Amino acid sequence: MAIAEATRDTFEKLITESTFTIIDFWAPWCGPCRAFAPIFEKASEEHPDVTFVKVNTEAETELAAHFEIRSIPTLMIMREQVIIYAEPGSLPASGLKDLIDKARALDMTEVHREIAANTSSVQKS
Repeated sequence: MAIAEATRDTFEKLITESTFTIIDFWAPWCGPCRAFAPIFEKASEEHPDVTFVKVNTEAETELAAHFEIRSIPTLMIMREQVIIYAEPGSLPASGLKDLIDKARALDMTEVHREIAANTSSVQKS
């Protein structure tokens, strides 16, 4: 599957049209980002049901600021438009595969229930 290059104008559409999105926040000058790129690309080929997105933090400073990206590469996973993982650092192929498997196995019904419960308790305060 092709990797989508997200911009401020396309980001929302990319994530709302997908139930499972993996985002790589990177920059062209970043050595670890360049080393992670082929791992990310291979994973996109191995998981055609997942939307893989790259955000160039140099060009898309608003997106980087919105998600408070302070270190690159940063990998973010969203399921059903909920951020379930966001950590800086590069991963080996096996680590990315394990992370995708864990994200896929996550019970999103329970995640949404927890979000609703937390939102409800905050509103009562």
